[in-house]
Amino acid sequence: MSNPNPYEQLGVTEDASFDEIQAARSRLLENLGDDGNQSEAVEMAYDAVLMYRLRLRQEGRIKVPERIRFPERAAPKPVADSLPQPSVQLPDWLRDTLDSPERDDLLWPSVVFSVGTVISLALPPQQEPTLQLLLALGVGGCFYFLNRKEKKFGRSAAITTIAFVGALAIGAALGSVAALSFASAAQITAVVTFTGLWATSCFVR
Repeated sequence: MSNPNPYEQLGVTEDASFDEIQAARSRLLENLGDDGNQSEAVEMAYDAVLMYRLRLRQEGRIKVPERIRFPERAAPKPVADSLPQPSVQLPDWLRDTLDSPERDDLLWPSVVFSVGTVISLALPPQQEPTLQLLLALGVGGCFYFLNRKEKKFGRSAAITTIAFVGALAIGAALGSVAALSFASAAQITAVVTFTGLWATSCFVR
């Protein structure tokens, strides 16, 4: 006994459209309900028709709509790969320098430099030597936190130096123009410097 024609199993003609074939398959599966053997036969007939038409398409004899899914077609690309990539990307050296800190890498520098900031503001204006000592401890803390991440002594020392000099210069400039009743110019400089060292410790590696 010859194998049944898959078109006949689906109840469509050989010139039926893909929409008609899919509609016939859905209708048969719905009517069959829980009949597993018959449902499997319908699926096999449907796959046979698709495979046959895929072969015809590869031979250039018919055009198959792109929305038709063939069994051997590769899985679609993940959504993330299909999304447009940002037009502006950070240079490699900058991307390698910036860090996304974990909780501990963010917590401890925040505690250390917050304490330094509070003590700096609490000191009387004439205690500039103490401020300088606090800043020296802040520089040491920044170096420690950076070196703990990458274990690169020279790199950590260089980044700490750059951060300290830059933050100190900004703090001195602000301290010379800002007039605050509760803080002297030296205290403003110290607070800005601690803030720069904190940001470097957390977000640079």
